[in-house]
Amino acid sequence: MNRLFHFDAWMFGLVNAGAGTPMWRIHAATFVSDFLPACLLLALALLALVQPERRRTLWMALLSLCITWLVVRLVREQWPLPRPAALELGIQWVVHNARGGFPSLHASGAFAVAMVLLFERRDRWAALFVSAAAAIAWSRVYLGLHFPTDVLTGAALGSLVALMVLRVSDRRRPPARRARRALP
Repeated sequence: MNRLFHFDAWMFGLVNAGAGTPMWRIHAATFVSDFLPACLLLALALLALVQPERRRTLWMALLSLCITWLVVRLVREQWPLPRPAALELGIQWVVHNARGGFPSLHASGAFAVAMVLLFERRDRWAALFVSAAAAIAWSRVYLGLHFPTDVLTGAALGSLVALMVLRVSDRRRPPARRARRALP
């Protein structure tokens, strides 16, 4: 565990924005971290309005997001691992509470939604959402809020929850509709 922490701290040091970072980059990363998740949910809701066949995707994404939120809360209660700032590592560019940060709720939620789109649709929107989820995860480390393992674990957790939600919901679909889409 000690070696993993040292590797994580080293990786954090490579990604975390340093003291000489231009403020426009900090503002851009803050937008990605704080506002992009809401923009993605709004975009998904608008897609569901414009394309009614996407409504199921919206509901599966919201269900995955809710389950992911619950799992992250449970994990954080059991393993309250500190954030980098609590260990006086790097620079924390935005104000944040001192609660544990493992796994990253932002990363897990973003990947839960993105993976539903990827597994359900496999189109340009899915690619956009997966790219945005990766950017959200990166921004959390860049801004000094999480260690790399926090966001990588969050991404894996959100992806796993999305896959499980879709598999369970697929079993409840009529066979004719189920055959149209094969999950990985």
